[in-house]
Amino acid sequence: MPNTNKASHSFKFTSTATLRANARKNIEDGAVTKTYSLDRNKVIELLNAALATEWVCILRYYQHYFVASGMLMDSVKGEFLEHAQQEQEHASMLAERIVQLGGKPDLNPDNLSKHSHAEYKEGATLKDMVIENLIAERIAVDSYREIISYIGDADTTTKRMLEHILEQEEEHADDFSDMLACCIGEN
Repeated sequence: MPNTNKASHSFKFTSTATLRANARKNIEDGAVTKTYSLDRNKVIELLNAALATEWVCILRYYQHYFVASGMLMDSVKGEFLEHAQQEQEHASMLAERIVQLGGKPDLNPDNLSKHSHAEYKEGATLKDMVIENLIAERIAVDSYREIISYIGDADTTTKRMLEHILEQEEEHADDFSDMLACCIGEN
């Protein structure tokens, strides 16, 4: 059966000689080649904002892990610790990608809360902590979706990484939504 996809017929591959010649140009740019069509500085800025958000969330989760008390404390503390560790994995992935794109991860503590999409809110009760974490996860979900939309298919490596992080952020929001249903009467 013939291929009826007209787009595949109009696509023209770069010759091997041209690929080889292009690879030798601007080698100081590492993985970023001339075919990278996005504004790298903008992508790095967006990834640094996501990195700041992850670090603010990591710190909040650890704070909640250490101070959580109440009847449901043990199970919820475990979730806080697990989410803190997953957020730290996200932060590492983001920082590594920023470097691959020729940028510098901004881990200056003074800048983290300024650039973070989420706020650092401690919460007085276990219920408050769950609510603050749910709000932060909902913010992360929306901000990752926006970054993914901006990047589109122009940077599939970053897009795949962000889609993976987004999937986990949605799971976190789901977890906190379920916890909130359990903690309604908790003070």
